[in-house]
Amino acid sequence: MLQITEIRIKLVPGTRDKLRGFASITLADALVVRDIKIIEGGEGLFVAMPSRKLCDRCERCAGKNSFRARYCNDCGARLAGDRAHLDERGRPRLYADIAHPINQSSRGAIQDSILSAYAQEFEFSQQEGYVATEFKDMDYDSWGEYTAG
Repeated sequence: MLQITEIRIKLVPGTRDKLRGFASITLADALVVRDIKIIEGGEGLFVAMPSRKLCDRCERCAGKNSFRARYCNDCGARLAGDRAHLDERGRPRLYADIAHPINQSSRGAIQDSILSAYAQEFEFSQQEGYVATEFKDMDYDSWGEYTAG
């Protein structure tokens, strides 16, 4: 059984994109998973597990570039446009999960817990005198880097 011992929520107010907040969960007082995104989708809120941008190397200089780059960041050489592997829907795979649930029931339990904590934090934020919790051990002030893409 999955034991979530702590959930921290950081709201992202006043954005025009779909990012609503970040979550950090502690599992069994032993493992922390940070940078779980809370996103407003077409069918409501959902969580996106932490991920990293996939990259490849320039054939000319071996410089590291994201799959969306058209030119090498190091030498300026033109890069092929179809370098990314395709996912099951035929779209370029640009990100890879760093951590993720192994099965659907675990994913549902994590998502339900995070969304419940988010709803509670959001409700608190609507009250007069609300002061957002500060997370000195997390760098959520630069959240814009997480929304690239």
